[in-house]
Formats: sequence, C-alpha cells, structure tokens
Amino acid sequence: MKIFIGSDHAGFEYKSKIKEWLDKSGYSVEDVGPFKYDPKDDYPTYSFKVAEQVAKTKDSYGVIIARSGIGESIVANKVTGVRAVSFFGKPPKDFLKMSRMHDNTNVLCFGSEFVTLPEAKKAITIWLKTEFKNETRHKRRLKEISDYEKKHWRN
Repeated sequence: MKIFIGSDHAGFEYKSKIKEWLDKSGYSVEDVGPFKYDPKDDYPTYSFKVAEQVAKTKDSYGVIIARSGIGESIVANKVTGVRAVSFFGKPPKDFLKMSRMHDNTNVLCFGSEFVTLPEAKKAITIWLKTEFKNETRHKRRLKEISDYEKKHWRN
C-alpha cells in the first residue's frame, strides 16, 4: 500500500511527524511537499498533488494536512477517482470506518487546528485498517459517481 502525503504551511509540522510515524509503521510513504516551511504555501497546490497521485496509483491512499481539512477535501474531490473525507477529531472510530466501508474513501484530510497529533495517528490507523465492504449497494453507488465523472468531466 502506497500513501501520498502533503500539506500547506499550517500542516507542515504535522506532516513531517506523521510521515516519520507512517514510515516507522512500515508503510510506503511518498511526500509530495512542501519540503520546507513557507508561510505562503496554499492548500490547493499540495492537495491536488496528493489527489492526482492517488487517482493514478492503484491501491494507494492520500493524507492531506492543513489548518482545517475542509478546503483540502474540496480540492481533492475535484480529481476524478478520488473520494476524500474530512476528519475533525473525536469520535473517529465509527465515522472513519463508515467512510471506508461504505464509500471506499482514498484520501483523508484533517486540520492541525482541530485534530491533535495523537488523534490524527489514531484516525489514520483506523482509516487505513478499515476495508471497503464491497457489497452490491456500495459498489452500485460508487459506480454512479464514477459514471457521472466519466460523463461530465474526464475519461
């Protein structure tokens, strides 16, 4: 499993810590930037980078960290094939599990202003370890989304 990680200026410090933790946990992690702190770094640049990598890399996931996680999710969901979820802290377990089991989310966004580092690690662990249910109704709904994307956006 490949994990792409990115942030803006507000998530830069968290990104470094989470990347190190994911590496130590045995995941294959690719940092798409930024690689040095710049207070002018905006979330769309790195959110698009993460989402595009996830969309073109089979069996991959993305983690985007910024101030809130809201704009990052909006950006990531503009990329065909990406299903991003924003996480805002407690309680993570059922919310994140459902996002994976029912919607097969592949990008997790959260904000350093709302989620502590321990909460982030717990959330990422739950999210990555939860499998898509692959039930007919869930597959049907995801197909409706991908059919719409193909018809209205890109092939």
